Amino acid sequence: MMFRELILIVGYFVFGAPASGQASTFEPVTVYETAPAPTCGGALTQGGIVVCSAAPVTKITVGGQTRIADENGTAQFGLSRAAPATLGWSTDDGTFGDLIIAERNDDFRTIKGMDCDKVDARTAEQKAHAARSWTTKADAFATFHDGRGAMDGFILPAEGPPTSPFGPTRKYIGVSKATGESCTKTSVHRGYDMATPVGTPVIAPAAGTIILSDPDLYYEGGAVFLDHGQGVTSVFMHLSEVLLEPGDKVERGDLIAKTGNTGRTTGPHLHWAVKARNPGSDKRGDDFYIDPALLLGLPLVDLPTEDAPILAPTDQ
Repeated sequence: MMFRELILIVGYFVFGAPASGQASTFEPVTVYETAPAPTCGGALTQGGIVVCSAAPVTKITVGGQTRIADENGTAQFGLSRAAPATLGWSTDDGTFGDLIIAERNDDFRTIKGMDCDKVDARTAEQKAHAARSWTTKADAFATFHDGRGAMDGFILPAEGPPTSPFGPTRKYIGVSKATGESCTKTSVHRGYDMATPVGTPVIAPAAGTIILSDPDLYYEGGAVFLDHGQGVTSVFMHLSEVLLEPGDKVERGDLIAKTGNTGRTTGPHLHWAVKARNPGSDKRGDDFYIDPALLLGLPLVDLPTEDAPILAPTDQ
């Protein structure tokens, strides 16, 4: 009897070169209908993702976090920007191993001329708007849906050249239009930016369920959050139109919004972020953003049939 298998290659490409200048590490993961020995691989770079395969309901621990393999036999773990060089993994049946994690090499950037009101809320009205937005986002991030996560790969959510990768530390310098006060703030860019004219279609990079759709968050402007399952959630910011409602389910390529120039921006663009959340924990402060570019380039696959070839790993 033939076992059908799926080779899942987790890697990335961005127009032929890494978005953040770091090494690209490809590790294939094989997912079987009847899983043999558990295994873990993935986009093994700081800011990437680990995908493990095992029999459904197997407990898998990676770097101290434990997940239970879903009905597809996978468990997925985000890697923070500060993930250690070696990460241990194990299962409840005694299988274990180590993952070698490539180091990032992100830039430092200074951005001058910012409107400080977009860097931080300053007036009472701005602070109230930011507080309402924080509550809306917190409620959404506490919502989880089933899904295949990164298992099927991601495509770009809009057409447009990349303008800023995930990872650089940014120092903002500017003046408040509301108060006239100067400001300086340093933060890490946690998304992947694309230059897009206002009104450019935004499509779902992978299947999922809408958990937030809001036209006017303080920092993000128009925003849509799309839960892909396994805690992997896309965040789209600065939108001119949001076209769906929380609870709506979408497939890869479905239209979900249109790009804009709302919220904290210096020009029209799409900010696409991906947050890795732990479905087994209610501590949302432990969640973090991972690099969307590391999810690009995955093959669009389903389990093969006897008439369809098995996909094999390729470098991209």
